[in-house]
Amino acid sequence: MSAPTQPRAHFDVDRYTRAVEASDADSMIAQYDDAAEMEMFDRRTPPGSPMVLHGRDEIGAALRDLSSREMTHEVLQCVASPEHAAYTERCTYPDGNQVMSMTMLDLRDGRIAHQSMVQAWDEESGNTFQVAEFDEPEQSQEFERGRVDVVRVGGQGVARLSFQPGWRWSEHVRPIEGTETCTKTHCAHIVSGTLRCRMDDGTERDLRAGQVAFVPPGHDAWVVGDEPVVLVDWCAPNAG
Repeated sequence: MSAPTQPRAHFDVDRYTRAVEASDADSMIAQYDDAAEMEMFDRRTPPGSPMVLHGRDEIGAALRDLSSREMTHEVLQCVASPEHAAYTERCTYPDGNQVMSMTMLDLRDGRIAHQSMVQAWDEESGNTFQVAEFDEPEQSQEFERGRVDVVRVGGQGVARLSFQPGWRWSEHVRPIEGTETCTKTHCAHIVSGTLRCRMDDGTERDLRAGQVAFVPPGHDAWVVGDEPVVLVDWCAPNAG
């Protein structure tokens, strides 16, 4: 007599979409495979160089960051089969600016094995003249030897990152993010100080005051010398 066939694990699409709309990061993360991958495509990370997150820990850090933002999430359409699910999502900030995304999920044993997401966001907020101040940010985060303040103007998020001497991402931020290296993309103007970046492939470079830098995901960074580092980043705050 042949062994009984094990029932195929079922991916709960309704549970997942409810978690998306409720910004329930923990419920979303629980539905990913431990070795899942997420690819994100937008104007900053085009098909030739997408942002790729490896494993549930890295994906979880990104989902928690996204879920912490002040915006609403609405799943507009969703279709699913035993092997795949796809949906469109609209995210709206308090100022009315929107982010639209289309997502494809590859499913295995009832969990998400791979996710591909294409997103676009409003570039402007009508013709309204806007001014924002970092001293009155929309979002702020403090951690040991560092602080991030985020404002939004013209539909764009802009962050001021301030790091004190002795700060290092792998020492002071990795325990918060839960990833081996930083998974964010940065486009930044270095206002003061010197920041050293080391990519996952071992490439290392100093970023100095007055320079403008593009730093892709997969890096560590630390302050060099006794002068605090301040930089303005207009790339990382816009993800999602």
